[in-house]
Amino acid sequence: MKLVIGGCAQGKLDYVLLKYHLQEDMVCDGMLPDDEKMSENPVIINHFHKWVRQRILDGGCPEEEVLSFLDRYEDCIIISDEIGNGIVPMEAFEREYRERVGRILVRLADRAKEVERVICGIGQKIK
Repeated sequence: MKLVIGGCAQGKLDYVLLKYHLQEDMVCDGMLPDDEKMSENPVIINHFHKWVRQRILDGGCPEEEVLSFLDRYEDCIIISDEIGNGIVPMEAFEREYRERVGRILVRLADRAKEVERVICGIGQKIK
């Protein structure tokens, strides 16, 4: 698995598509793909942070669900915004969401073969 992080609108998806010579039809936006989609390899999971938010709202456990997904599909590329910077939200849910996304990304980075941060469309290798 490869993990690509960066701020909002920093060109992460375009960077991944260009670097790995992939097509947009391999992108799952804000969701984990179903088994049928996984016939295309690798799959790109864009806006991963939005999937985490929705799973929390739905009462799911994104921490366990994403690790279970990665046990089955190791060759995906996960793209996520860094959402923990800036002003701390007043709403309890927003604070919990930001913290959970951050902790999940730490676990993913530990497990990833490669981690890159994209700023202004330029990738910086972290791992």
